[in-house]
Amino acid sequence: MSEQKPSKINHLLASLEDTDLVSSRWLQAHGYSRSLVARYVSSGWLVSPARGVYLRKGGRLQWQGVLRSLQEREGLALYVGGRFALAMHGYEHYLRLGEAATITLYGTTRPPGWLSQLALPERFVFCGKPPFVWPFTADSQKDHLLEQGLKRQEMLSGAGTIVCSTPERAILELCDSPTCAAMVYEADALMQSLATLSPKRMTALLRHCNSIKAKRLFLALADRYQHAWLRRLSLDEVDLGSGKRVLIPGGRLHPIYQITLPRDLDEHLG
Repeated sequence: MSEQKPSKINHLLASLEDTDLVSSRWLQAHGYSRSLVARYVSSGWLVSPARGVYLRKGGRLQWQGVLRSLQEREGLALYVGGRFALAMHGYEHYLRLGEAATITLYGTTRPPGWLSQLALPERFVFCGKPPFVWPFTADSQKDHLLEQGLKRQEMLSGAGTIVCSTPERAILELCDSPTCAAMVYEADALMQSLATLSPKRMTALLRHCNSIKAKRLFLALADRYQHAWLRRLSLDEVDLGSGKRVLIPGGRLHPIYQITLPRDLDEHLG
């Protein structure tokens, strides 16, 4: 018995990188009882940054490691999308000076409660189910992920890779956000810089997007900048719905995509 316990803790510590988290749920599922985990904590082998989750001794709490643990160890269908995914790819219009980064998560499973209790400078926000018909699992192969507008992004912090949206998918997710003029201003400013989107990937995403609002807003904003990829989109099988859509009350109706945009849109370009 005395030989097995050191072997068990050594096996656990060897499986944890410096930024990895492990939950009580995972530990119990892998044969680590609550009393044994409590003993590891009291002995200093593990530390608990929030109730129900643990780091190895000397571990570092970073959002990249947290997300990788959620995707790989916990197996949760969560990924970085929308606004923060665009920022990860170098597209960020509003610097939000003095504000901590907000990491926008999408998926079919809500994050565990301990996620909001971690003492991180960044804040996680769950945006709900993405506006696409595809199911998502974090262990999908590279080619399968790319077909859905997702990719594995290498983290400079040394926390391995995490699954996030490509710019093509992320801008549609942003356009699907709760409607307000500020969201449209931001999406428009970002669209101005999205000059190198893949027309093939963008076409596939538009065909599989189930949000009429997101598709119309995306196309209306893209029409303002006429990037080269826009002329290469194929909209034959893209469902844009019917009738007019009032996105912004009192706004200006786009003549092609029949959605209202803020009248002062040009004034908000930086």
